[in-house]
Amino acid sequence: MKKSRRKFTSEFKAQVAIEAIKERETIVELSRRFDVHPNMITKWKQEFMTKSKLIFEKDLSYQDPDSQFEKLYAKIGKLEVERDFLKKAYLKTGL
Repeated sequence: MKKSRRKFTSEFKAQVAIEAIKERETIVELSRRFDVHPNMITKWKQEFMTKSKLIFEKDLSYQDPDSQFEKLYAKIGKLEVERDFLKKAYLKTGL
């Protein structure tokens, strides 16, 4: 029977990477504790270290999800008004 690959969440990967960065335990001890191969821990640690600089960049494209919803609802409202206007104009022309 074929064994399926395990999938790890980004939260789990970050937790393991942070523990590896702390260096309170060796990579082997962490691999036993989290049941992950030591090579994966090393890879996640390197990836975390290289991408961590993005957190402190001033030009982040991150937007609050609530503000995104507000923009989308405003767009929907505008489109509904335009549709109603065009529908009324179409009915007035008698086509």
